[in-house]
Order: sequence, then C-alpha cells, then structure tokens
Amino acid sequence: MALAHGSGLSLPNVNMATNGFSKRGIDDTLPLWAYGAPVATPALWPFGLDGSRGLPGAPKGDLVNAARALRDGTLEPGSSFYQAFQASASLELWKKQRLDARVKLEGADLIGRLNLLGESPTTPLSAYGLSPSPDAALLQSTFPNLLTDELEAQAALAFMLLKQRVSTAVTIAPSFSVLLDQGSVLNTPLAFDFSHNGHRACQAVMWSRILGIADKLIGLLKGAELTPGTGESLWDRTLIYVATDFGRSKQRVAGADDFGTGHELNNGVLLLSPLVRGNTVLGGVDRKTGMTYGFNPTSGAADLSRQMTEAEIFAGILDAMDIDVSGSGLPSVTAFTK
Repeated sequence: MALAHGSGLSLPNVNMATNGFSKRGIDDTLPLWAYGAPVATPALWPFGLDGSRGLPGAPKGDLVNAARALRDGTLEPGSSFYQAFQASASLELWKKQRLDARVKLEGADLIGRLNLLGESPTTPLSAYGLSPSPDAALLQSTFPNLLTDELEAQAALAFMLLKQRVSTAVTIAPSFSVLLDQGSVLNTPLAFDFSHNGHRACQAVMWSRILGIADKLIGLLKGAELTPGTGESLWDRTLIYVATDFGRSKQRVAGADDFGTGHELNNGVLLLSPLVRGNTVLGGVDRKTGMTYGFNPTSGAADLSRQMTEAEIFAGILDAMDIDVSGSGLPSVTAFTK
C-alpha cells in the first residue's frame, strides 16, 4: 500500500502494533521509506517530530540550523569515528536518513499537524510554545480516553495521519495489558489470547472493543472530505483489515457456558470498506466441524473443497485498493471488490 500510493508522503506507512505485528516483514526489495515507522506512544509521539520545538529554552531555528551545519560540515568529519568509518554504507545511510527525516518531518510541520491534544492544565501546550490541535475537541469527544487508553490514541492518530495526507497505510492494535474502567474490563490480559482462560467472555470483550473503535474511526473518516467540494469522504477510499495470525479451537467443553480454547490455524478475516462487497460472507463455516471453507477467487461462490491461502487474501485486499499485482507472483483475486 505504501509503495503503490505513498511515495510522496512524509510517513507513508505507520505501525502502532506490538510484538510480531510490528515487524517490518521479509520483503527486502521495498524502498526504506515504505517500511512501517514504529510508534509506541501515539498520544505523545507527534511531539517528537521536531528537533527543537516544544522544548522550553531551546534556541531559535536559525541557531539550530547553524549548529547542525557546524556538526555536519566540521565536527563530524573531524572526528576519529567518522574518519575510521567514512566509507561505511551504514554511516552514509544514517546521514541520509537524518537529513530526510528533518526535511519530511520538520519541514512538513508534523509536530503541529499531527498534534491530538488541546490546551488544558494537563496539557499546557502554550507553555512549550505549541498550539492546540484544531481537531482537539472532535478527537476528545470521539475518543475521550485517548490519554489513558492506548487503542483510542492509536485510532485518533490514525485519523490525523490520513486526514493530513501524511500516511496511506496505518496499523493499530490492542495491547496485551489488562485495562479497567470503573470496574469494567476494557481490554483483557493478552487481548484475544485470553480466550485460553475464558473464550466467550474474552471474545465478547475484545470484539466489542475492536468494532467499537473501528466504528468511531469510520465516523471520523466519513466526516472528512477527501477533496473539498466533491462530497467524497476519506472513508470512501479507506479499507480496514481486521487481521489475526490464528483462530481458536472449535470444541465446546461438555456444554459449558464458558470454556477455554487453544490456537487453531483455520481462521477467517474481516474487511470493512465501501470498496468491497458489504454484508457478504465469502466462503462459510462447516456446521459439522466448525471449520471454514473457501470460495472462488473470481466469482466469490462458496467452495466447500477449497481453503484460501494468505497470498489470496492479500491479493484480494490489494485489488480492492487498486494495486496491480501483475508480476508480483500473487494470484488474481477479484471476489472482494464491488
């Protein structure tokens, strides 16, 4: 997605997930700018997108630029480290990335454009020479717990990254930490994997959380125009892929109301988008075994003898996002798209 649609953006691919979902993948042919930029603390991360703004007592911009010029032109070249490793490709890459980041992040004023917060006693932005976000009230009303709920903060930042045309691919994910709100469980320990202990309760809590956050994000995207005056919203061009790396075992223990489940490779995925065939189940579930079966990649017709591969799911998503897969080795899958 970043490679196809993000070459002119400051941060085409932003990844706020954790553990394996935060890894960059195995395709070494991608340009470096297309890999996911990791974000650990989304509510505060925008404040780190400038080398000097937001720091009380920091020198003015012209002095910062003069210091950088002295570092780049005199101090670093004169250091013993530089002289020993000046032919190193890694050192050249670091210098290039440092310069690119300054141009893309500071030059695009991302510290201001991606700020999620308003002025308050808790977040006294003016004391640090910063301005409140014009979208602060909207974000606060939509995600009132964004300072304490990491997934709300991720969704808020995802909206800003898309609205400000900074990114074209954004990944968010619940954490593995328990989150409580006035005695209610908002996020179970280990997220969906707490189904080992109590399948029904965990699935109910976590699906309510995932779909609730997605619904709020979709509402924000629907309210933001893609191009002013056209009536087309950001949501009209967006696809949400609810991904997972495994399903759950399908056995209910002795008719119990609640029970634990183990890992199961058989699985399904959820796509939410105006670009795909809505209210549609492709494939199905065999009532005898509880296992899924596949579908024809072109027509979408159910096929009990078929299991879909990862490559086919990815190819269908890429087709929906108007990305040409010819020459990639991926199969042609057009069943997702309207």
